[in-house]
Amino acid sequence: MPRINVGDKMPNFTFNTGYRTNVSLDSVLKGKTVIWVLRYIGCTVCRYDCKLIADRYQEFQAKGAQVLVLMQSDQAHVQENMKATNSWLPFEIICDPEMAIYKALDIKPAKDMQELGGPDPEALKTKGAAAKAAGFSHGDYEGDELQLPAMFILDENGVVTYAHYATNIVDMPKVDDVLAML
Repeated sequence: MPRINVGDKMPNFTFNTGYRTNVSLDSVLKGKTVIWVLRYIGCTVCRYDCKLIADRYQEFQAKGAQVLVLMQSDQAHVQENMKATNSWLPFEIICDPEMAIYKALDIKPAKDMQELGGPDPEALKTKGAAAKAAGFSHGDYEGDELQLPAMFILDENGVVTYAHYATNIVDMPKVDDVLAML
């Protein structure tokens, strides 16, 4: 499938979350939906991204939006991580260990670790340091370590109003940027 662009209808894929099975995208669409595509629950910066989203989730809701985070993680890893860190997230994690959704949306991995890290190694070091300072460390590896992130914002009908395919792990909008787009 070609990449998803603004104006396209997001495919109605069926998925499992950390705690539910066989959920269709169309069944959960309400208001605006941000699909925040990360790597896996054990990734330090992905864990940190989840915290940043969770910390400001009320602002998403105030704008009539919800967030779904897509990861390569399976249900067991999501559940274990939430229990181990005594965490609760106000959004669901879509579990895609077979990477079927990544493939359907044409979200490709980087060619190598250098491409994944991006042209500015300091940006990744800074984010990693912030994650470490927030108490996050690396967990289990899952899926494709080179997987790149992406983001899509959908309207209530599943039409894409924003599409971003990252060129490296830190090439993603910040929470402030996403809230401004909503």
